[in-house]
Amino acid sequence: MDINPKSYPKNILLVHNYYQQPGGEDVVFRSELALLRDMGHSIFEFTVDNDEIKISKPWETAFRLLWSTEIYRKFLKVLDDFRPDVAHFHNFFPLISPSAYYACQKFGVPVVQTLHNYRLMCPVATFYRDGKVCEDCLGSFFAFPGVRHACYRQSHLQSAGVATMTATHRMIRTWRNLVSRYIALTNFSRQKFIQGGLPARKIDIKPNFVVDFGEKKEQDLGYALYVGRLSPEKGISTILRAWEKIQIPLKLVGDGPLREMVQRFAVSNPMVEWLGFQPRENVIKMMKQASMLILASEWYENMPVTMLESFSCGLPVVASRLGGMAEMIEHEKNGLLFEPGNQHELAQAVQRMWRDHDLRAKISGESRKVFEEKYTPSVNYAQLLSIYQQSIAEKQAHHKIPKR
Repeated sequence: MDINPKSYPKNILLVHNYYQQPGGEDVVFRSELALLRDMGHSIFEFTVDNDEIKISKPWETAFRLLWSTEIYRKFLKVLDDFRPDVAHFHNFFPLISPSAYYACQKFGVPVVQTLHNYRLMCPVATFYRDGKVCEDCLGSFFAFPGVRHACYRQSHLQSAGVATMTATHRMIRTWRNLVSRYIALTNFSRQKFIQGGLPARKIDIKPNFVVDFGEKKEQDLGYALYVGRLSPEKGISTILRAWEKIQIPLKLVGDGPLREMVQRFAVSNPMVEWLGFQPRENVIKMMKQASMLILASEWYENMPVTMLESFSCGLPVVASRLGGMAEMIEHEKNGLLFEPGNQHELAQAVQRMWRDHDLRAKISGESRKVFEEKYTPSVNYAQLLSIYQQSIAEKQAHHKIPKR
């Protein structure tokens, strides 16, 4: 890999707003942080936690969505003290706000923004409403449908706050002018962001990655595995309906709003076991002992970390033919696909994977091969460094960074 010393980022500012319930974005942020430190970069973490929302008044949070003076001032100090070569944002919503971009602009620091979800185009960030994909707000200047349906936190007021934030910064061209490079995780999501108005020339594709957990070497204990949030958009109801017809052990790992429904089903069905939240090391051990992973999401899942972990372990995946999942899996090569929401197709795919040992072995090997080609830390680092260097070079061509 060629490295241009003039645009090599020695100091990197990583920015993330942690969620109240930990998820894949938090995992990716920590993974990239560790990777960059391991590669010798000096890192400053600027993070906030959504637990602060619990002690804030709704109108205060709504105002911070649009502009946080407190964050702007803190950012100016960090930028002055640390002097980063690039600022990489993972999630700014809701407490950091785009005000941090403007602090970076003042210091001439290029901004890289990873697009983990669809927040800039959809108030709830998922393009999912009433049990199905919804693109009513895609391409709209103001997300009136999202406000009308109270998509964010089932609140008209809070949905209006999110819609106002995205529309205001669209109007003053924040998204277009203050971000040097966007990172989309798949070509599918890149096309959605282009439809939503982001400049195509600024959107690079770089997938997530996971560490190498090694191929499956433990005994296959003969069960299907689900790992993730227990929520409607994850297709939990579809999984449970499919298992009304399947006599194959299923272990469900995770927690969320559908916990009670899952608990009741597990009590009534001896084939199903709910294990609640589990540490990552336990999840990886279960992946190495499972026969297949189930991903039944019914929203435009970007790039599930659990799918990358399964690829690393060589664990076959049965997934919805939707969003990034359909791009990551080639049917019958490194996984099986089924129509989202179709419990009959899911049941058929699971039973086929279960019975056809040769197919399972083939998919296991191909999954591992895909991981090695696309989703290792070394491959990801080369892509990330290239994006940083491009953003720095472009910024240097237009702006001189202030000296002390």
